[in-house]
Amino acid sequence: MAVTIKTEAEIEKMRVAGRLAAEVLEMIEPLVEPGITTGELDRICHEHITRVQQAIPAPLDYHGFPRSICTSVNEVICHGIPSDTKRLKSGDIINIDVTVIKDGYHGDSSIMVEVGEVAAHAQRLIKVTQECLYRAIEIVRPGTTLGDIGAVIQQHAEKNYYSVVREYCGHGIGQVFHEDPQVLHYGRKGTGLVLEEGMTFTIEPMINAGRRHTKLNQKDGWTVSTRDGRLSAQWEHSLGVTADGCEVFTRRSNEHF
Repeated sequence: MAVTIKTEAEIEKMRVAGRLAAEVLEMIEPLVEPGITTGELDRICHEHITRVQQAIPAPLDYHGFPRSICTSVNEVICHGIPSDTKRLKSGDIINIDVTVIKDGYHGDSSIMVEVGEVAAHAQRLIKVTQECLYRAIEIVRPGTTLGDIGAVIQQHAEKNYYSVVREYCGHGIGQVFHEDPQVLHYGRKGTGLVLEEGMTFTIEPMINAGRRHTKLNQKDGWTVSTRDGRLSAQWEHSLGVTADGCEVFTRRSNEHF
């Protein structure tokens, strides 16, 4: 794998881009209510990124993706396309995935949001998925392997009777949206790439309530859903390996790392 080690100047640019991505998510979360369309959420985020932040929404036109954010509702695992006809209703869960480009560098993050009154089993899936991400972040430091990251996520998910999506994974990030390494959310401890200071990547576990198997929407070529129709959840952060741990570039104000 051709993994790029970032300079301090590059890390600073990634801090800025990460902070902007976090800001977009903090801005949009309170607006997620029953009745709003995912298309409207996309428009609001697009305006904020382009006008307020003077930045670029990375997903727009990325390999033909038609919108500025991804909105994945209920059984949709990832890459859901915002739509003016997709109106959220009470009980839905939604992943909002935002990637901002500022001064040539990417900040990539996603959150789960509950729409109105959400069933306890859906709340539990969201909580455990976030715990998977946090447990992975806790162990990131020089000397940790990518297999360690995958193992800690897989163990926590499966201990809670959930499954880990395998076809989609985290990725290196910087001037390039998706670069090496691939960060799998399952694996064996002690295997794979050994982390070094200056590596930057995302961790973004996709956890299913049912089986791990996925299906791609052949019509739009993007939307990935659970094959069994059961719920899926995902949380994502962009981070960099430091001398003694990691720095989460996309940390939101209610998080403490």
